[in-house]
Amino acid sequence: MNKTSVSISEFVLHCTVDSQKKSYTIAILIVVYLVTLFGNILVILVIAMNPQLQKPMFVTIAALAVIDLLGSTNIIPQLITILSGWVTVPYGPCLLQLLLALYLAETESYLLVFMACDRYVAVLHPLRYSALVTKRILWAAGLLLNAVPATFALTGLIFITELSFCNTNIIKYCFCDYASLFKIACNENPKYFDILSAISFLFGFCPLVFILLSYARIAYAALKISSSDGRKKTLNTLTTHLLVVGLFNIPLLIYTMLTGLGVKLSAEANNSLIIVVTIVPPMLNPIIYSFRNKEMRSSIQKLFKRA
Repeated sequence: MNKTSVSISEFVLHCTVDSQKKSYTIAILIVVYLVTLFGNILVILVIAMNPQLQKPMFVTIAALAVIDLLGSTNIIPQLITILSGWVTVPYGPCLLQLLLALYLAETESYLLVFMACDRYVAVLHPLRYSALVTKRILWAAGLLLNAVPATFALTGLIFITELSFCNTNIIKYCFCDYASLFKIACNENPKYFDILSAISFLFGFCPLVFILLSYARIAYAALKISSSDGRKKTLNTLTTHLLVVGLFNIPLLIYTMLTGLGVKLSAEANNSLIIVVTIVPPMLNPIIYSFRNKEMRSSIQKLFKRA
């Protein structure tokens, strides 16, 4: 194998989709993107315009909507472009997409942890909630939610810039991804895989375990509430959050498990799964919150009546 490093100015994304299905896929992506934009912008506007919704829980919902907006805009337009035939991506924009995707995924993971903590305090320590969850705590959490993911994302980017490519510039993926660039690089230093393992553990496994344990404790406490209305409201909020957590984690876990078990997916099936995992959760998150949260639903109805 030729190990001579070559200068790469662009990458070719090889997103395998049946040529007969490309037009349908592009149409679906456009619809999904428009629904995602509308739903998340609506959630942000409703929370920003209604002082009664400017509480920690709804602030985190608005933050999640911003992350979903940025994430979808980072991925879907390029997917449409690639499926339309423009498969080359310059080196700089490819790294920018990779950095943003990594940062947003890590931030969302920790944001879901903060949402779990918020609900934990609200259910188990309701009388102390206003004292424990203050504006200062929100600002501190916001800084932490940005600083830690940004540090790891930048570390990953630095490692990526150290890679050399000696065989190909073709990425067998639908967008620029951290792991996919390692697959075509000729560097064999274990540190490049160590950072990937660390990111997966710190932003994947640990947050998910913490969230599940927290929600299990919340569910146990909710079942002990004597008031049926209070119990129902708490469990409803819990279910809403678990749906969002499931949308974020389960598809990725399924994909990881299939890969780990050695299940061989066709290139088209693999790319289809990647696309679904990437674009569906940001579209469904605002729908879940809009329909399952009474305060959000009421505020949206008022906004449309005013309009």
